[in-house]
Amino acid sequence: MKFIRNLLDSVKPQFEKGGKLEKWHPAYDAFETLMFVPDTTTKNGVHVRDAMDMKRTMMTVIFAMIPCLLFGMWNVGHQHYLAFGMETTHLDKFIFGAIKVLPIVVVSYAVGLGVEFIFGVIKGHPISEGYLVTGMLIPLTMPVTIPLWMVALGAVFCTLLGKEIFGGTGFNFMNPALLARAFLFFAFPAFMSGEVWTDLSPEAGKTVVDAYSGATNLAVFDTDYTAIQSVSDLFWGFEQGSIGETSVFMILIGAAFLIISGVGSWRIILSVFLGGYLMGLLMNALAPADNLSHSMHMPALNHLLIGSFAFGAVFMATDPVTAAHTQKGKWIYGLLIGAFTVILRVFNPAYPEGMMLSILLFNVFAPLIDHMVVEQHIKKRLKHA
Repeated sequence: MKFIRNLLDSVKPQFEKGGKLEKWHPAYDAFETLMFVPDTTTKNGVHVRDAMDMKRTMMTVIFAMIPCLLFGMWNVGHQHYLAFGMETTHLDKFIFGAIKVLPIVVVSYAVGLGVEFIFGVIKGHPISEGYLVTGMLIPLTMPVTIPLWMVALGAVFCTLLGKEIFGGTGFNFMNPALLARAFLFFAFPAFMSGEVWTDLSPEAGKTVVDAYSGATNLAVFDTDYTAIQSVSDLFWGFEQGSIGETSVFMILIGAAFLIISGVGSWRIILSVFLGGYLMGLLMNALAPADNLSHSMHMPALNHLLIGSFAFGAVFMATDPVTAAHTQKGKWIYGLLIGAFTVILRVFNPAYPEGMMLSILLFNVFAPLIDHMVVEQHIKKRLKHA
């Protein structure tokens, strides 16, 4: 690290004002900030300064997602060998999954950060570390068989139209990673929904069949919810689905890490789960008695375990830029997301997974929620003045 520090110091004058590489200063600044704590300080405005700068905040979220990533790799291999009916070691499953998943992660980071660097150099503004989290969220919300060019397209879309067009990190009003998923979902629905394909290579089995197709729990949700796997399998994540969204247990480990570190809001996480559970109970109470397989009969707890509900509640809804900021507003924001997700699942047969749209919708309403909370507080104070 000392060698890199000395190298950066030796070439720094070339990137400063008046240097030959002045226009590339944003790229130099981004690399230096990523590798080391910069010696620059804020010059304008009022700031609260503490040890948790942007880089540390982003890295905390990434560390919280590592359990989901590692389990996702193992589960990809597990589903692959399960499709063959073959017994193998956990290491073999993990290696197979890593071979499938890591290219998606690499493409997401390479393309997204590349766009950030180019945009920063052209516009001459500093490159933020904000994409470090987005670059991990995109792969974790994708099916493992998504083409790499599609991952790249989603990364470009979320970086340019989801963030940079509004002024960069901190100015976007919707979660960029969710925008990438929404864009790919509506542009290429055959790759993003319906059935998840488990790759079967000839060398791993006895046939030259290219792939095995199996319906996810959400794919059968509307037709017959009773076909969904057991609560135990749903909780531990032994199911097909997006790479990082299957294991609620791993997601809760990440949630604990975010809450303890103070990066994630426990109010939002808890209220999303509470909103989904209460709406699930309401659906159970209103369910038709003559059709016991109707999705309204599905136990409220199952709503919290299937699909991207848990992952969205922990890693997406808590985005500090796009979520509500007032304490009461966070409760309202989370309750609405959880409740609306269940409503979309039950009453929209064409789209049984409602978490993505629910979060994006209430990203838009988050400022209004905060405004109403603040106005109510002001009126209350004036009343007692």
